[in-house]
Amino acid sequence: MSTIKIKILIPLLLLISACTISILLYMDRPENARKDSASKPITVEVELVKKQTVSIPVIAQGTVTPHTQTSLVAEVSGKIVTVAENFNAGGFFKAGELLIQIDDRDYRANLEGAKAAVASALSNLAQEKGSAEVARQDWLKFGGNIKRSQESTDLYLRKPQMAQAQARLESARADLQKAQDNLERTQIRAPYDSILRKKHSDIGQYVSPGHLIATTFAVDYAEVRLAIPQNKLGQLNLPDTINSNKDSNSEAADVDIFANIGGALYYWEAKLHRTEGTIDELSRVLFTVARVEDPYGFKVPVEMPLRIGTFVTAEITGKYIEDIIVLPRNVLRAGSYLWVVDKQRTLRNRQVETLKTQGSDIYITSGLKDGDLVCISIVGSVIAGTPVRIAGEIERLSKTSHSTKAAKFEQSPENESLNNDVQKAIETKTEEAKQKAA
Repeated sequence: MSTIKIKILIPLLLLISACTISILLYMDRPENARKDSASKPITVEVELVKKQTVSIPVIAQGTVTPHTQTSLVAEVSGKIVTVAENFNAGGFFKAGELLIQIDDRDYRANLEGAKAAVASALSNLAQEKGSAEVARQDWLKFGGNIKRSQESTDLYLRKPQMAQAQARLESARADLQKAQDNLERTQIRAPYDSILRKKHSDIGQYVSPGHLIATTFAVDYAEVRLAIPQNKLGQLNLPDTINSNKDSNSEAADVDIFANIGGALYYWEAKLHRTEGTIDELSRVLFTVARVEDPYGFKVPVEMPLRIGTFVTAEITGKYIEDIIVLPRNVLRAGSYLWVVDKQRTLRNRQVETLKTQGSDIYITSGLKDGDLVCISIVGSVIAGTPVRIAGEIERLSKTSHSTKAAKFEQSPENESLNNDVQKAIETKTEEAKQKAA
């Protein structure tokens, strides 16, 4: 029985001893000096908010295509005997310039035969007219009192014979016109100022009507088909659907075309020419077409021609919208929040509403007012109420000239108290400099 008591008593004594030692150590702990950690201001850059009327561009992409492309085919048969010197892919031709010549000997012979047939028909018609005049004179002298049918009278006066001669003349003239047309068709010419895109025939080849000769495209304009999302159509001055095919459209929106060629960025001017009139059911976009005048620089030399097939980025000038605030896109955080510096030089969280746009800027419609100071620096993980120091403030203490942004900042009525602090700091700094000089 005593052994059992000892086994129970020993752990109990150890537990009491441990508790006693812990209490004594806690009571004998040293006093730690408490220091209030002052929050250190962070240096930030700010931008003064000012509402303005801006034109918000719409960004789109597309491929350059010709506005006119033609497949040239042979209209007569024969062997190609001549081709133009630059009858190759990429060759430039002026309107009416000869591309190929088909052997025309048979067609010249046919033309001469048609001319002879016309001359024969004219002679036959002249003979019939003379015979008809003789018959009419005889009729007046001897047949005036004789009763005959109208048909026999017309036959006596040779009216059917004259009609037949006239018809033969018209047929001969039609054959002559056809012979002339066929002779002209042996020469295939450029239908407009164009570039040869692809040739399908060459010298010595026999062609027949309908045989593909070459493919050309016009160089007076180039077109870019651009997809505009449905939710951005309200930002653009779209061409009138009824008059969209008219060349003269003074209100057409300006379009800036950009392309990266060989590591360099090139630029061309364009105009929004027309829309396709229907919304694509799958992508919910409206396709618009921008036109670039003289893309290859044949009229006015250009630094880089805008070649057909080039993939480009287009910036379409939008409508002018009032009371918009433009800020760098990097100031916007998740949830459409950004940091604003208040009069006490602390950061305040502010939620704003923006237009859905692309590019390096954001366009704010509400949430800010004129005179607000927006933090445009990346401040990392901070909380509302964090004190800040405006970048460039130290330099302004020793300079009388300020930057434009600083001048706008100082002129803001919302920051009058902050400007007073800056002025006092300038006076203090000047007084200290005088004392050191003395």
